Amino acid sequence: MTTIVLFGGTGKTGSRVLTRLLDQGHEVRALVRDPARLRPQQHPALTVITGDVTATAPVRETVEGADAVLSLFGQVKGSPPRVQTEGTRAIVAAMHEVGVRRLVSLSGGGLPDPVHDRPKLADRVIRGIMRAAAGQVLDDAAEHLTVLEQSGLDWTVVRAPRLTEAPGVGRYRVGWVGVDASTQISRDDLADFIVTQIDDERFVRQLPFVSA
Repeated sequence: MTTIVLFGGTGKTGSRVLTRLLDQGHEVRALVRDPARLRPQQHPALTVITGDVTATAPVRETVEGADAVLSLFGQVKGSPPRVQTEGTRAIVAAMHEVGVRRLVSLSGGGLPDPVHDRPKLADRVIRGIMRAAAGQVLDDAAEHLTVLEQSGLDWTVVRAPRLTEAPGVGRYRVGWVGVDASTQISRDDLADFIVTQIDDERFVRQLPFVSA
């Protein structure tokens, strides 16, 4: 049985990923600040650890014995300005200590991939609006990517456009910004793709863009 670590399991996308992991028979170890926000709170295959993703001890405890790590946390209201960077740094350090190599992280389409992206005018406009409205978030995402690139781990950064609460349709496109991509995706379909990345090696050390 595969043991998966989940950071960000109380979020709107993370909760969907958690449900899918448990339904597929994985053992899940989830680090959360507030266990009351986790759904489900109890499950025979779920181990809940209370702590902060930037704190060394609880992160290491969570990663110990895992086969792969899903890092789905990000900035929310009141977050420190570099929470994704510092959290990722703590996760990477713990993974090196305990010998775990596979890490899947979640980010937005505002994080550029200069090698593969071919942004159209609309994409450039959207990115400009994001930069003006949430430059700190984009800077944090870029720094977290730098941490991953320097880690030597088998990482993948899943990027997504605008997320919707619409029911999933069971299909999605995997491309790059401006290449076989749209401007939205349901959280259900995004969660489906994230779970596939536990074993899928096609996008190791890449930043696939997933959209409807």
